[in-house]
Amino acid sequence: MEKAKYSLTYAKHASALCLAPGLFRALRRGERQHAKLAVTYQYRDDCTIEISGPEPLGADDLRVLQGLIAIAGFSGLTLGSEPKTAEGRQLRESLQLTGLAVSNTSMMVKCSYRHLAREIGLTEGGRQLEGVKRCVERLWKVSIIVDDKGFRRGYRLLSHYAADTGRGQLFVALNPLIANAILGESQHVRISLAETRLLNGDNARLLHQRLCAWINPGRRRDVAVDTLCGYLWLEAVGPESVRKRRERLRAALAELEAIGWSVEEYAKERYRIGRPKV
Repeated sequence: MEKAKYSLTYAKHASALCLAPGLFRALRRGERQHAKLAVTYQYRDDCTIEISGPEPLGADDLRVLQGLIAIAGFSGLTLGSEPKTAEGRQLRESLQLTGLAVSNTSMMVKCSYRHLAREIGLTEGGRQLEGVKRCVERLWKVSIIVDDKGFRRGYRLLSHYAADTGRGQLFVALNPLIANAILGESQHVRISLAETRLLNGDNARLLHQRLCAWINPGRRRDVAVDTLCGYLWLEAVGPESVRKRRERLRAALAELEAIGWSVEEYAKERYRIGRPKV
């Protein structure tokens, strides 16, 4: 049972980002010092999404983005293409939207770093709070290009970022892809924060979001173990590393089972996974 200190219960995330292979992944120690983010995938037959950034994104970044999306859904400010106030117009200009995205809706989030950390299940001070700040800035550096039926749109993952570190205040804008999902204007994935707060391992967090995008609440689906491993690791490795990855995957599945998901190995290296009802 969740403690009363939590005010947020779920995040409505954009399906296009939840399904992006390699957008968030299991990172080796020190990998951010030399690797970059570069993801291109076919979201639909007529839609390609390209995502790039100076550093790869891990489970910590995923956790922070889920929190920002949840706060936006609860108390965010919708910013349309033609704001009526001077402040709104200035904010709109700062979003760095390109192509057809200039006419899309965004959402603004104003909160404290402490509030964000608390809602995603972290402590409100020390190293974890500093880690939240680094995640926000890493997310802001990510760029997205969507080619939808030949029409191209450009976004940042976080369209705007400002912070008063002395007062611990944070102000960000979520890009139109996410804003439309929150507002129910495009396909979205409902992610339970009650579940994510109970998860401990990075692999379990990454797998949880990907499976939320693939399995509807109250339903079950069958999947091969190597497909599940592909949600966490993209690069090819040798037989011994494959064995270790499968062990880590089974540990992640055990975490999901502990928070109410059903996990059945109904055949060799085949799983039937069930998501709890909302």
